[in-house]
This record gives sequence, structure tokens and C-alpha cells, in this order.
Amino acid sequence: MPSLKDLQNRISSVKSTQKITKAMQMVASAKLRKAQERAEKARPYAERMNQILKTISASYQGRDDAPKLLGGTGNNQTHLLIVATADRGLCGGFNSAIARLAREHANNLISKGKTVKIITIGKKGYDILKRLFKNEIIETISLREVKEIHYSNAVEIGDKILAMFEKGEFDVATLFYSKFKSIISQVPTAHQLIPATIEPDDTEELREENRALTYEYEPNEEDILKEFLPRNLNVQIFSALLENGAGEMGAKMTAMDNASRNAGEMIDRLTLSFNRQRQAQITKELIEIISGAEAL
Repeated sequence: MPSLKDLQNRISSVKSTQKITKAMQMVASAKLRKAQERAEKARPYAERMNQILKTISASYQGRDDAPKLLGGTGNNQTHLLIVATADRGLCGGFNSAIARLAREHANNLISKGKTVKIITIGKKGYDILKRLFKNEIIETISLREVKEIHYSNAVEIGDKILAMFEKGEFDVATLFYSKFKSIISQVPTAHQLIPATIEPDDTEELREENRALTYEYEPNEEDILKEFLPRNLNVQIFSALLENGAGEMGAKMTAMDNASRNAGEMIDRLTLSFNRQRQAQITKELIEIISGAEAL
């Protein structure tokens, strides 16, 4: 049984930990609001870009002269997985959920005889995946020193992916990230970047607008796609990084709240144990004093 001094030290230690978790919860809460706003503001732009891309690419369906970023290389042997996670931990199962989805996808491809290459964005994704896919990880990109994600950060990553694709180093590229739904809900998502996938209209308003409008493009659709497809890839990466940022803060806020609650419950249990042991010790001392007095 621990001594009273040990229990006091333990209670003091847990209280100190609780102060830290509460502080981290408050910091995450403050950062969450801004991260959520940025993620939500980026969604309409990505949706509109998807709408335009769908309209332009409709004329290339089934054609052999479609741009490779849209139609692919005609092969799907080599797959590049871009796994975007956080650079820091203490956010519950946020990072592990994204890594788990990427791991399942990689194992499925390997079982079919495909070649897998992995680029990790964020230190935690690398730490998790290196245990099984150390040889498949070709690069790790850290954004730890970046205080706020900007479009230029996504462009740097996108340029690396495009350069690899032009060199023929892969056939299909898939991005893994966590889509922010709410503070308690972040959904691990896999989104194919190359060949570009056209998402269906997710609102009745967009579907009605698509049916009602007819677009004319200048100079021509081919020239527009040459500029549009690389930009679309960068936008998808940028949107994913913003979604990750909001999801990380939401997960961290929830994790730190749970940790603070658990610390409070532990403090209550330790305090109760301390009081019981202290009472028992006082009772024992009183019995000894009374027994000594009676002996005299």
C-alpha cells in the first residue's frame, strides 16, 4: 500500500498534468475556430472547380487524346500514396485513423501485385507507416515549422507530384487525409488525384445549375485543361491540408477534454484513498496512545 507521502506526490503530479491538458484544450479550442473557418471557406472554391472540370472533361470521355492528368497513362501498375497527417500528437486517434486507411489501401494493392510508393506529409504518418512500409516511403514532408497553411505550401507539394508523374514514376496518385465534419467527427478520406476524378454534384442547387447553364471556353478546352488540371491538383491538396488542420484541432480538443476529465476522476479516487489511509493512521495512533495510558 502506498504511503501518505506517495499519495500526496501522486495527487500533485496528476493535478499538474490536468492543468496542462486544460491549457492545451483551450489552445486547441481557440485554433479550431480559425481552422474550421478556413476549411469551410475553401470548400466552395474546390466544388466550383470540380464543376468546371466536369463540364470541360465531358468532351474527352472515351477519347485517346485526353490529357494524362485526366485520362491517365493507360496503366495502373505503380501507385503513389500521399498520406497527410499531423506533425504533432496528443490528438486521439486522428493520425492513426488516416494511417490505417492508407495501410489497408497499400496492403490491398500489394496483394494484387501492384507497386506502391508513399509520400508522407506530417511526421506522425511517417512514424506509423515506417514500421510496415519503410522501403516504400520515398519522401517525408514536414510542415511543423509552418504556422499557417497557405496555398504556396500545397503548390510545393503539387509540383513534386507533377514532376514525378512527368518522369513516369507512377501511374495513379491517391491522397489520404481526414475530412472535418465536427469537433467529434473527422472522416478519413481517400481521394484520387491522378487521373483526376470528377466528384458528383452533392447539392440539388449545383445539379440544377449544371443543367441550366451552357459554358463556352476560350481559347479552347485543350489549352484550358493544360492550366486547369495542375491547378486543380494543387487546390485539392490545399483543401485537404486545411481539412486536416481543422480535424487535428477538433480531435485535440476532444482528447484533451477527455484527459482532463480522467485526471479529475483520478484525483478524486486518490484523494479518497489518501483520506481513508490518513484516517486509519490517526485512529491507529489514538489507539496506541489510549493503550499506553491504560497500561500506566
